[in-house]
Amino acid sequence: MMTKIAWVTDSSVFPSERVKNHPDVHIVPLAIHFDNETYLDEVTITKSEVYSRLASDKEKAKTSQPPAGEFAKLYEALNEKYDAIISVHLANELSGTIASSRSGAEIAEVDIHLVDSHSLSAGITELLEYGLDLQEQGHSGEEIADALRTRVKDFENYILIGSLDQLYRGGRLSSAQFYLGSLLKIKPIIHIAPNGKLNEGEKVRSMKKAKQSLLDKVGAAYAKQPIKRIYLMHGNSEAEAREFEASLKEVAPTSEIIVGDISTVLAVHAGQGTLATLWYNN
Repeated sequence: MMTKIAWVTDSSVFPSERVKNHPDVHIVPLAIHFDNETYLDEVTITKSEVYSRLASDKEKAKTSQPPAGEFAKLYEALNEKYDAIISVHLANELSGTIASSRSGAEIAEVDIHLVDSHSLSAGITELLEYGLDLQEQGHSGEEIADALRTRVKDFENYILIGSLDQLYRGGRLSSAQFYLGSLLKIKPIIHIAPNGKLNEGEKVRSMKKAKQSLLDKVGAAYAKQPIKRIYLMHGNSEAEAREFEASLKEVAPTSEIIVGDISTVLAVHAGQGTLATLWYNN
């Protein structure tokens, strides 16, 4: 008999059709702050509205994790209906969401299996879908959580930042870095390490060279072992992503390529025009 499992994640996830429509998957929204205004991601503000505010407002936009109390209420309700709860969240190195989720479980006095995705966006999506597959195969909650914690070590990602302006507004760049980067038209490529830490990767001088760098990285990984699925995430720039998809197919011809918009939370920090390639090796 299949274990009845509740899946909990946060709104940094890329909502694939399976994740979005699955009755046992629960997405807890992060908060987005514009000066003195606070919104719940995809609940009281839409992604398109966020992009519009980022483009027109000079105010600083920030994000924050869901409060522990919200997790506590959810865990209390789920505990009555499910045999196990598996929570998969945004990398602990990037957000306090995991800590808040853990605190919520403690407040509710509910045992959960907590998994640090060491990733974001489609990296979380792939873990959830892998976990759902394991559940259908009859594995227990503990077995699935252990498998997911092992799987995170195979995650690869490269994020081509779309807006230095947004990084600067969010406090990720100093004034000098912002001025120099804008002057030289630098396109930074950021990498999330296997331990979830954000690494400042290459600084490329043109968008053409930056895209080629992404292709080279995918091609090198594919040459070692064909990649089953590659996620191509973009920041409100689908036409550009679709054009890049054709180039990806040339370096990874047998891979399934899924194109989607980055999460609103990532958009706040990386900005419009961002391109990201994410996949799991093995």
